[in-house]
Amino acid sequence: MSEALNELAAHIAAKQPEAVIGFSVAFGELTVDVTPAHIEAFVEFLRTDGACRFSSLVDITAIDHPERAQRFDVVYHFLSMYQNHRIRVKLAVGETDMVPSLINVHPSANWFEREVFDMFGILFSGHPDLRRILTDYGFRGFPLRKDFPTTGYTEVRYDEAQKRVVYEPVKLVQEYRQFDFMSPWEGAEYILPGDEKKA
Repeated sequence: MSEALNELAAHIAAKQPEAVIGFSVAFGELTVDVTPAHIEAFVEFLRTDGACRFSSLVDITAIDHPERAQRFDVVYHFLSMYQNHRIRVKLAVGETDMVPSLINVHPSANWFEREVFDMFGILFSGHPDLRRILTDYGFRGFPLRKDFPTTGYTEVRYDEAQKRVVYEPVKLVQEYRQFDFMSPWEGAEYILPGDEKKA
């Protein structure tokens, strides 16, 4: 399997030298690193080339590397049902870089790109409706960035007096930060390692 994937990677690199930065085969999957400026033409090549025929866009996601200058990896997953192969395409982009949208090549990229924008704040140029899809319109921040606080910035509750949903800054009382290390199961007849009370 890895030999076939290496041959496929060599074919792709030879046909798209301006786009391909590098490739690797690990755990039975091919990963190709591509320059952001060439992503749309590269994906069109993957879809139409006879040796590739990656006609299905499975997913688009991202990975946050806050220590890098190019903070994010935008990751695309494609499937070729004709060749029985999968490919992962990665782009390294900075926090203010715009990534070309794939909607003209794969219309299904629409909601995937909106999700990546909503969770990471990555902008896709040429997207016809780039707005939040999972969080609320007034949401502040990008939840899957590693510097986003685990408690968030605001909490939502229904106010009976105002008869509407209200947003408030997160306030955690100290009791929620104290852990007694006891098993949460009342009446448990066994103690799990680490459940014994710390003195």
